[in-house]
Amino acid sequence: MNVTELTCSKCHLRYPPGRPYQVCQCGKPLLVQYDLDEVARALTRNRLLERPATLWRYREVLPVERDENIVTLGEGFTPLVPARRLAQKLGLRHLYIKDESFNPTDSFKARGMAVAVSMARELGLTKLAVPSAGNAASALAAYAARAGLEAVIFMPRDVPQANLVEVRTSGARIELVDGVITDCARRLVERQQSEGYFDLSTLKEPYRVEGKKTMGYELAEQMGWRLPDVILYPTGGGTGLIGMWKAFDEMEALGWIDAHRPRMVAVQSEGCAPIVRAFEAGQSEAEEFPHPRTIAAGLRVPRAIADFLILDILRRSKGRAVAVSDDAIMRAIGELASSEGLLAAPEGAACLPALERLIDEAEVSRDDRIVLFNTASGLKYLHLFSTP
Repeated sequence: MNVTELTCSKCHLRYPPGRPYQVCQCGKPLLVQYDLDEVARALTRNRLLERPATLWRYREVLPVERDENIVTLGEGFTPLVPARRLAQKLGLRHLYIKDESFNPTDSFKARGMAVAVSMARELGLTKLAVPSAGNAASALAAYAARAGLEAVIFMPRDVPQANLVEVRTSGARIELVDGVITDCARRLVERQQSEGYFDLSTLKEPYRVEGKKTMGYELAEQMGWRLPDVILYPTGGGTGLIGMWKAFDEMEALGWIDAHRPRMVAVQSEGCAPIVRAFEAGQSEAEEFPHPRTIAAGLRVPRAIADFLILDILRRSKGRAVAVSDDAIMRAIGELASSEGLLAAPEGAACLPALERLIDEAEVSRDDRIVLFNTASGLKYLHLFSTP
């Protein structure tokens, strides 16, 4: 095993591997550390060419020790699609969409849950729970079913119907909660001790971020080991953004990439934009966003446990945080579909009006290599569209 320890992302307290952990004693997320010198001896960029096109091709920088504990549905290595027609309309030369809808359960949440459920199996956990606005619930239900583990899901009562059907069909237990994902998280905590389940909430355990970081590895590999200049990423809890930044540092230590980093742009909805408010106010942490409302269920996260990490990454990368309206999101769904044939989730579609704002404000150039992340399939959000 290449895992050396887990460290607190805030106070840097160290923890030995091989045990179930939630957060640090200070309440902040734990991050997995690896012996990257050992990884470099075992794995090279050329060896990746011999491996299956799933996230497990990066096996040496993932935390599962024993292969028999891996729970997989073929997740990862999603397409990086050149958006040529859209680029021409916007006056850009190099625009790409990383389309995470090709994952099992049709969203990027499959990455994190694949690794987290695999680690749950390895650590002997049997009952898992999560609060979710939709797609994380679908992913946990599917991977828990695959692993033969019990799953308990806390979801807002207005969760998209597609997610509700997926969870119920997979056999997970559901509790619907009035409110948003933070209300679901509070209900989970109230019940956790009496019911004995392990909390897989975003960044309240160390392993979902390890699955999400593989988006960064894939992006580097798919772009010829030269990272893009700008990444626009829809940001609720921010696990993917944090994970990719971690991946970039690991790859540089392995000698796979140089020190160039993309400008990271966190995209939120105007109806729930805690990171945008904190970024613009120069704050290092974000206050809880009051009365969150948006059609993009995955962006309706009024407070992120790792807000301080997200804001630090945005500033270190010379990036930004941008909020867009629900009307702009709906327009962008149509634009992405009619220009590139991609029916994006509203969270992913939000990246397009954010990019348009960056172009208007001259914060990106014609020659920048730009990647937008579509995090899920728009087919999960058919309730947003009127039908004849």
